[in-house]
Amino acid sequence: MYYILSMTIFKNKDDLFKSISFIKGVGPKLSKYLKNKRIEKINDLLWHFPYSSTDRSNMTTLDKLESGKIQTVKVKVLKYNFPRIRNLPNRVICEDQFGKIDIVFFNSREGYVKAILPINKWVVISGKINFYRNRYQITNPSYITSLDKIDYVKKNIPKYSLTEGLNEKSYRKIIEKVINNLPHLDEWHDSEVLKKFGFRSWNESLLKIHNFENADKVNNIYIRRLALDEILSNLIVLSKNRKKFKKIKKKNKIFTSSLSKIILKNLSFKLTQNQEEIINEINKDLRSDKKMFRILQGDVGSGKTIVSFMTAANVIEVGCQTALMAPTAILAKQHYMLAKKIFDRTNIKIKLLTGKTETKFRKKILEELINGEIDLLVGTHALFQKKIKFKNLGYIIVDEQHKFGVKQRMSFAEKGGKNCDVLLMSATPIPRTMMLTVYGDMDVSRLTEKPKNRLPILTYSKPEKKIDELINIIKKNLSQGNQVFWVCPLIKDSQVLDYSSVNKRFDWLKKKFPKETNILHGELKQNKKDIILENFLKKKTKILVSTTVIEVGVDFPDANLIIIENANKFGLAQLHQLRGRVGRGHKQGKCILLFKDNLSNNSVQRIKILKRSSDGFFIAEEDMKMRGFGDIIGYQQSGEKFFKIADPVSHSDLFDYAENYIKKIENENLDRFDFLIKLHDKAEIIYSKND
Repeated sequence: MYYILSMTIFKNKDDLFKSISFIKGVGPKLSKYLKNKRIEKINDLLWHFPYSSTDRSNMTTLDKLESGKIQTVKVKVLKYNFPRIRNLPNRVICEDQFGKIDIVFFNSREGYVKAILPINKWVVISGKINFYRNRYQITNPSYITSLDKIDYVKKNIPKYSLTEGLNEKSYRKIIEKVINNLPHLDEWHDSEVLKKFGFRSWNESLLKIHNFENADKVNNIYIRRLALDEILSNLIVLSKNRKKFKKIKKKNKIFTSSLSKIILKNLSFKLTQNQEEIINEINKDLRSDKKMFRILQGDVGSGKTIVSFMTAANVIEVGCQTALMAPTAILAKQHYMLAKKIFDRTNIKIKLLTGKTETKFRKKILEELINGEIDLLVGTHALFQKKIKFKNLGYIIVDEQHKFGVKQRMSFAEKGGKNCDVLLMSATPIPRTMMLTVYGDMDVSRLTEKPKNRLPILTYSKPEKKIDELINIIKKNLSQGNQVFWVCPLIKDSQVLDYSSVNKRFDWLKKKFPKETNILHGELKQNKKDIILENFLKKKTKILVSTTVIEVGVDFPDANLIIIENANKFGLAQLHQLRGRVGRGHKQGKCILLFKDNLSNNSVQRIKILKRSSDGFFIAEEDMKMRGFGDIIGYQQSGEKFFKIADPVSHSDLFDYAENYIKKIENENLDRFDFLIKLHDKAEIIYSKND
């Protein structure tokens, strides 16, 4: 067990949500380092679990030392060696009955060294053993303590993922102050739940995990207990949201679909049966007296935007306004141009509003909005600023919804008031096994049928040692009027990772195609990114070397070849999203996956799946089986991980149980779970200022 500190830092359980600086010894500098690990509140420390442990339990005599190993020794301090030459380390010679060892300190004061290693005193020292000039030494030891505190060092010590400025010793002091003084929490689980899974209390589970007493991290009972807590907190929030929306009564939208029929005639293609079915689903919601809160999931290129415009026409028909929000200015502009084309030969007034809109035009748009002169407003996050007011907003459409969290989608839903229906769209397929956990507060439509005029993308794989062969393939594509994406996993070369970088590949391609090549990555400012993508869209650039920032669903109709370097380093779902950037026009799209030799079996399997299937939902299911759920939903791009503890693959039985359990208890009083919801930072989602 941990060495128990004789102090109490929590007066009540709400102290868990105080700033990390509330802990004695955590000043501004340490707070800054902890913030780099997303630890800002005391509560955040709880979920930062150790990933392994360091064995310092075996006490070793100096005749049995092994260079390169972490070992613990009991020695007597013999002599100091404090050199007067700058930059040389301080040395302390120590001994036991079998030999001598140097304890070496860089950047340390004499007074500090003398205080922790008093002459003629026996001490316990733990650190990595090195051999230098015919003598063993420990440089900057991890632990030095007196014999009466030997148990604090002589043990398996949890190992945490840390950042610059944090070391094991300082972090251990912080986490122990919290873990050993956790406030008692009343149990929120029924006794039969605890009995069914053999779970211990919340306090004991956290203590055991942070002691790393069980090496089976994913499936020990302590992790599983906290995983079920996290799953339940998520499902309870979604359940409360669902009940909240079901209570809202709205004014029915009664329409004849006359406007949408005009648009249908303007289309140069026929809607798929799947599109027609989903349009009918949405129309039914619009006509009802309950507020619509629906997610439209559609694979890349399945035609979600057309569905949203067809249903928007019905809302506009009854005199309501519609707002469509996209995550980037270039995607918003593309939606705007498509809307202008689709709503041609109608009197519908459409405007575009982004952060780039000039002040004089912005002012005019705001006036027209409040006067009801604009029927459809397309834009970015700018649409949801407080100063933007609609006369009669009846429909909100949010594209690329996976970029926004639950809290944000709640604010979208509340923006237009009770009479405003909400449609969220996502091109990131979610496995069926996870639908309730992610979108349990919403009705779900899945668009799986591809437009008949869309040719399937041909997928090939090629070893990276044959990279020079791609130059002729690129030349051929450029001569046919095609554009090319070349995707790399890194921006700059890394000394640690053997991955390709866009900078290196751009320099290589620029020499061969000097006028045709440009570069795009996440470190560029947004306005610079927009200009680069705009030039590519206008075919001023023919080859774009990029990181995965091109995933967002912009249509580049002449981009028909994508080359993905280090393809084995990407997940299946991400590769599928990248592949969907090409073949958006009438030509055949091609995807070439470049990989290194000696692929793992997992990587070979991923490439095989991608080559044989273009079904994003099937690919998402396979990706989850291979990698877990964390990466496939797209939250990595925004730095957010959907689950901190629970793993839908390893804990699939807990997800199944939680879904059934919530259905069973959702009509009961769920107040006992309030603190659990707060622990997982979800309270503000359901207890908004409007309640």
